[in-house]
Amino acid sequence: MKNIEDLYELSPMQQGMLFHTLYSPESEVYFEQLVCTLSGKLNISLFQQAWQKIVARHSVLRSSFYWSEIEKPLQMVSKQVELPWVIYDWQDKDKEQQKKELEQFLKSDRALGFELEQAPLMRFTLIQLAQDNYQFIWSHHHLLLDGWSMQIVLQEVFDVYEADNRGESLQLKPCTPYREYISWLQQQDSSQAQEFWQKKLQGFAASTPLVVDKLYGNKTATEAYQELPIKLSLEVTDQLQSLAKKHHLTLNNLVQGAWGLLLSRYSGETDIVFGATVSGRPASFTGVESMVGLFINTLPIRLQVSTDAELLPWLQDLQSQQVEQEQYAYYSLAEIQKQSDIPAEMSLFESILVFENYPVDSSASDSEKSLNITDFRCFERTNYPLTVVVNPEQQLRGRIVYDTSRFDQETIERMVGHFQALLTGIATQPEQQLGQFSLLSSAEEQQIILEENRNDSKIKNIDYQCIHILFEQQVAKTPDAIALIYQNEQLTYEELNSRANQLAHYLQTLEVNLEDKIGICIERSPLMVISILAILKAGCAYVPLDPAYPSARLALMIEDVQCPILLTQSNLADQLPVNNTQRVIDLESEWSSITQYSLENLSTEVNPDNLAYIIYTSGSTGTPKGTKVPHRSFIGFMFGVDYIDLNANQVWLQHSSISWDALTLELFPPLLHGSRCVLYPENIPTPEGLSKIIREQGVNTLFLTCALFNLMIDTMPEALLGVKQLITGG
Repeated sequence: MKNIEDLYELSPMQQGMLFHTLYSPESEVYFEQLVCTLSGKLNISLFQQAWQKIVARHSVLRSSFYWSEIEKPLQMVSKQVELPWVIYDWQDKDKEQQKKELEQFLKSDRALGFELEQAPLMRFTLIQLAQDNYQFIWSHHHLLLDGWSMQIVLQEVFDVYEADNRGESLQLKPCTPYREYISWLQQQDSSQAQEFWQKKLQGFAASTPLVVDKLYGNKTATEAYQELPIKLSLEVTDQLQSLAKKHHLTLNNLVQGAWGLLLSRYSGETDIVFGATVSGRPASFTGVESMVGLFINTLPIRLQVSTDAELLPWLQDLQSQQVEQEQYAYYSLAEIQKQSDIPAEMSLFESILVFENYPVDSSASDSEKSLNITDFRCFERTNYPLTVVVNPEQQLRGRIVYDTSRFDQETIERMVGHFQALLTGIATQPEQQLGQFSLLSSAEEQQIILEENRNDSKIKNIDYQCIHILFEQQVAKTPDAIALIYQNEQLTYEELNSRANQLAHYLQTLEVNLEDKIGICIERSPLMVISILAILKAGCAYVPLDPAYPSARLALMIEDVQCPILLTQSNLADQLPVNNTQRVIDLESEWSSITQYSLENLSTEVNPDNLAYIIYTSGSTGTPKGTKVPHRSFIGFMFGVDYIDLNANQVWLQHSSISWDALTLELFPPLLHGSRCVLYPENIPTPEGLSKIIREQGVNTLFLTCALFNLMIDTMPEALLGVKQLITGG
């Protein structure tokens, strides 16, 4: 008790850091590790004394923290603390070994952590690498101080050391203890801050998704963090600084704008929120600039991103918002979140942007310095999955710290490239609208150009022939291969082609003309496929009519397209809403006659630009509309793709309605590539039915609507284990 100097409450930011440290003690969260190189004749004893003097000068550096069995956590300031030092001599190791062992040491040092109830929450390491060359490590907990305060402490330590080394006595200016800031906080009227943040976050109900996370099944249970560097060229950095100066903005404004734009592009959201650290030092507090402690706060930045908004006015509006919220920057983030519609157990944002700088420039002239301090780097860990740290040096640089349980390294590498591309775009083309800025790095742009050229080449090499001609070519290649499977029935390519030819010859006897529209209302079966092929072989276009459609809708489609002939089957013939000008052919009744016609392929004048089929829209936005599809369009879709492998080893399932365009995806890829098409026997697919037929027929390529896919995943996900290629959409 004799060593207690003071006892007082924590700031809101300290409370948050304490909570996250206790919640995840093994995560290295809020462990700070400053590393730098000291060159020159170092007097180790004087260097240690300088640190002891500065720790004695700033009471917060002697704080420890208590929370058990008390209403509010408290920080206790000790009168005196003994600073722990460790000194190593690595002069006998080569540079590569020194580098390797340094990284191992830093990792083991972080693993030690700190006992928050025991002051001081800091320790020091000196490693001699060569004569007059040292690696200096200052490890401490973020609860004590922020980056601004680190700069003050380092400045004072090196100033005191240089003065002592010269045999002089340096008198530092009096400093205000951190407890004065805590007292200031307690005097603030929080009602105005609460009202401000409530208005600021009104209507925001879900954090901005990062989208590029690992898929759920690929996420790891253990959090682990890595970082990747961000770096802009000197030229781009100069352009950004000139732009900021010209338009009375700050470099921080430009960086925040770029990050907000990136999040909007990634998430697809136009109303986005991310976190940003602010200094938290109230301008009205006299002497706050030279105080040491934890003043920073993390505040939400909310941006409306409209593609047609001009960049500069948008950035100026962002700056105005930041100026407006400065007077409420002290307000606790936990309290700020309560003003939004986001539940307390969820995070207000998933990423934070930290704009920091650690310059160390002694007040003494260069000629008076005995030490040269270089290679500053600082390790820190927040409780967010994504932290962007930017250092506004002569050449803007920084890093993205990411949770490896959530993100792959390749994902973050692309993110770094996109962030740098946006900053470069802002620097070089500030007159653009937000929607005109490209995310792509130059390497990605080149990759896309190469892919486009490759695709163009692939499309140019497509043999644009009619659908039925390509089918006939496949028949010639694999006449005995199984083409269709329906329940217990199988048709080879030769059998399917022969039956379609017979029906096509029959249709020609009905004096059909090129591009005549022939309706087809047949339940899913081999007869449906035969009819479609026969209509194409006869030089006509088919109009699919789903037997399950209401009579009124079928009537509208038949009347609109003016089909002279309708092909159907016995149980549907009397149900079709036709007029006296249309001829209805019951193929089941006529089939014995049809089989008398030739088995040979037909010769017609049809070409790829002729009509293949007419398909009607759903009518969900009004009257169903017919869309005309020529052979050429379908062939381009069929052979100019790279999202799926099309070959003879596939077994497709055809289960979509005849009147839906998914039929073409399920039917013609197998028939034009020599593989099998399995026809689903029921009208409406169910998880049980799909599971059974996938298993029994060895279906390995499948299209599912999003709704049906979700139903399968929710009820029978194991049914899809045998599927090698799954396409979903709708």
